[in-house]
Amino acid sequence: MTRWILHNARAVTPDGIRDPARIVVEDGRIVAIDEVTRAGQGDRDQVVDCGGGWVVPGFVDLHVHGGGGGDFMVPDPASHRRAARFHARHGTTGLVATTVTASPGDTMAAITALRASAEAPDPVGARLLGIHLEGPYLNPARRGAQNPRWMRDPDPVELNTWLGAAGPYLKLLTLAPERGRAAECIHRAAQAGVVVAAGHSDATYEQVASAVEAGLRHVIHTFNGMRGLHHREPGVAGAALDLEALTCELIADGLHVHPAALRLVYRVKGPRGTVLVTDAIAAAGLPDGNYDLGGLRIRVAGGRAELADGSSLAGSTLTMDRAVRNAVRFMGVSIVEAVTMASTTPARLIGWGHRKGRLAPGYDADLVLLDASLRVRATMVEGRFVHGPDAGGGEDAS
Repeated sequence: MTRWILHNARAVTPDGIRDPARIVVEDGRIVAIDEVTRAGQGDRDQVVDCGGGWVVPGFVDLHVHGGGGGDFMVPDPASHRRAARFHARHGTTGLVATTVTASPGDTMAAITALRASAEAPDPVGARLLGIHLEGPYLNPARRGAQNPRWMRDPDPVELNTWLGAAGPYLKLLTLAPERGRAAECIHRAAQAGVVVAAGHSDATYEQVASAVEAGLRHVIHTFNGMRGLHHREPGVAGAALDLEALTCELIADGLHVHPAALRLVYRVKGPRGTVLVTDAIAAAGLPDGNYDLGGLRIRVAGGRAELADGSSLAGSTLTMDRAVRNAVRFMGVSIVEAVTMASTTPARLIGWGHRKGRLAPGYDADLVLLDASLRVRATMVEGRFVHGPDAGGGEDAS
């Protein structure tokens, strides 16, 4: 494999910003980060002059349904590749493909197909790091844009079937912890190494706290699709903020959560307890129009996705690079803190923190080159440019 030398960079590393920095990549891994100003080119080296721009660890999106017309619920590897390639152009190097509430047959078909795609990585797209089952164990009272027809109580027998079908790739399971047999399923999934999250839930604070005792560790799209914060009943949102065991997802698109609420979560949870996600749907990156999401009709106008009747937002058209820019803008955080929420914390949460989410020797060479405005110039996945210099160039992501 080509040895890459990226020099004249401002690198975001676990020790802070290194400027200037030279990053050496060989055999898909980062082998050195130093402050040598010369490229030090050998006969087989490929050199990239970063022009003083940022190099950050690749973004890891834990909650993404699709993008660029590709849908992770469609049991077709071509659809998966389409989505993975779209998000790679926006700096995502690893993602957890997320399902929607569907029939048992469609859910199993999605799991089987996604495992196959994860086991055969696309050489020019983001890496599928696992599967996130969002439903069907959700509460119709907080359904959002999930199909209530298929929502039901957690079923330990069905869960075991999913675990067997997904193998090591089931990374996240979202459920409503107030539903019957939820505690049993939380415990079983946690035993299997799955991160269990609360979402689309009308649980009380006490019900969430009880679920934490069973192994609940995460809350998806905080403030959205859940019982909100009230001073006499803190609900799911209050529990997410108060309970140290829980990490919080945020959709920082300026539509799902007010900037003040974004800042509130950050001030309570910090960068190690906050995860930036897109919740992007297949329509992300496509023109405004009418689309389908899990059998529900949705419309996209001006980047806002909602059910056709206007009753709920329906995922997003967000990309991770925009989420990072919005975090800096709305939350007042530094690029280091934004990247921690977009890369380091999500990678650690799903058990990939030993290989991904950091710029450090020995880690996978998952890198994003950003300009001064934090727009993507190039994306490298495991030592291969999938967008930018080694991928035939292409348009800068916007």
